[in-house]
Amino acid sequence: MAGSTTKKVLVRRFNGQAVAGFAAPHSYLRHEGAEIMTRDGQLLTVPYDELKAIYFLREFETGTPAEEKKLFQSRPKLEGLWVRVRFRDDDVLEGILPNDLLQVAEQGVTITPPDPYSNNQRVFVPRRAVQEMTVLGVIGSPMRKPREKRRAPAKEQIELFEG
Repeated sequence: MAGSTTKKVLVRRFNGQAVAGFAAPHSYLRHEGAEIMTRDGQLLTVPYDELKAIYFLREFETGTPAEEKKLFQSRPKLEGLWVRVRFRDDDVLEGILPNDLLQVAEQGVTITPPDPYSNNQRVFVPRRAVQEMTVLGVIGSPMRKPREKRRAPAKEQIELFEG
């Protein structure tokens, strides 16, 4: 496991098994699977075929992904692509995908889940786990510039059509 900075993760498998551990954010995605160090100190490589999602957590003890919100209640405020992921087991999760193609990995995508105050900060979803991914909306499109407030015309400005 390269690097000294690791993040707390919860690995969810399709067989229902969950493994808590640590992942190095820049190097955990390997060719053969996701590399995780368990809380017991064992290095574990989970094949992408078995992997449902990897939840990046704030803390291990508070809540599980099953208890968290999976869908947005209203239009999200974060910028990016609002997506709905349907897993192979027909489970559904919504999130925000960054509107930057350089952040899309070959192995899958990392999304921001619906509840910004929950224990889940990000969720990695491998491509092999996805049955369908639908874009529900584009939030904060970079094509549009923020609205500028109109200023009142200067006093010395003459009116063309007075009267």
